[in-house]
Amino acid sequence: MTQITKQLFSVENKVAVITGGTGVLGSVMAKGMADAGAHVIIVGRRVEAGEKVVGEIRKAGGKATFFQADVLNKEELQKVKTQILSSAGTIDILINGAGGNMPGATIPPDKTFFDLDTEAFQQVVDLNLLGTVLPSQIFGEVMAVNKKGIIINISSMSAFRPITRVVGYSAAKAAIDNFTQWLAVELAKKVGQGIRVNAIAPGFFITEQNRALLTNTDGTLTARGNAVINQTPFGRFGEADELVGTLLWLCSDASKFVTGVVVPVDGGFNAFCGV
Repeated sequence: MTQITKQLFSVENKVAVITGGTGVLGSVMAKGMADAGAHVIIVGRRVEAGEKVVGEIRKAGGKATFFQADVLNKEELQKVKTQILSSAGTIDILINGAGGNMPGATIPPDKTFFDLDTEAFQQVVDLNLLGTVLPSQIFGEVMAVNKKGIIINISSMSAFRPITRVVGYSAAKAAIDNFTQWLAVELAKKVGQGIRVNAIAPGFFITEQNRALLTNTDGTLTARGNAVINQTPFGRFGEADELVGTLLWLCSDASKFVTGVVVPVDGGFNAFCGV
C-alpha cells in the first residue's frame, strides 16, 4: 500500500465519539477505530462496561476515554461535549451506535398488532431515532463551527424491508435512513462539503439482544435464525469486525464525495428476493 493510499483511508489522530460503544457491535467498532489511530471517546450510561472497553483499547496500545451520558438527555450530552472539548480539543467523527429493541415493541407469534404496547413502541423509537438526533445536534455543532466532520448513523435491514415482529425497531430504523439523507443535505447546503453524513446498515450479527431469537441454548439455529440464513446468500451471520472496513472508509477521505448514503453490510441479505 502506498503512502498516498494509507493517507486516503487514515483516521489517525481523529477524535471519534461513539455512542453505544459498549455493545457487541459498538465495542468492536470502537476498537477498530482506535486500532486505526483515532482517539476514541465512548459515551454511554454503563460506566463499568464503558471503562472495560476503554481498558481493552488502552491495553492494545490505543487511545480511549469514557464519559457517562444518556443519549436521550440533552443536558448530559452538553456536559460531555464540554468535557470532550476540554480534554481532546475537538470532535472530528460521531458514530451514533446507541440503539436497540425491547420485547414490548415487538409482536410475537401469539399476539397481533392490536396488542402492541405503545409505550414500549415510543421508547424504542426514542432510543433509536431521538438517540441519534440529539447527539448529532450537540456533537455535530462542533463540526459545524469547524466546517468539517463525519457523522455515521446505524441503520438496519429492517429499514429497507420491514421485518416481521419488530414493528417499533423497523419504524425507527426506517426513520434513521430518512434522517441520514435529510441531515446530509442540510449540512452540505448550510455548512459546506466538509461535513458528511452517512449510515451503515448491518445485516444479521449475533448480539446479546438477538441471540435468543436466532439461536438455541445448544447453539443450533431457531426457526427465525434459519429463516435469516436462508435469506442471506453468504449463508452465515456477520462477524462484528466485518463492519470496521466500511466504517473506516466512511470516516476517511477515501469517501470524500460520499454523503447521504446507507451502506448495507449484510452478506447479500438485502439483495436477495428468495425466488
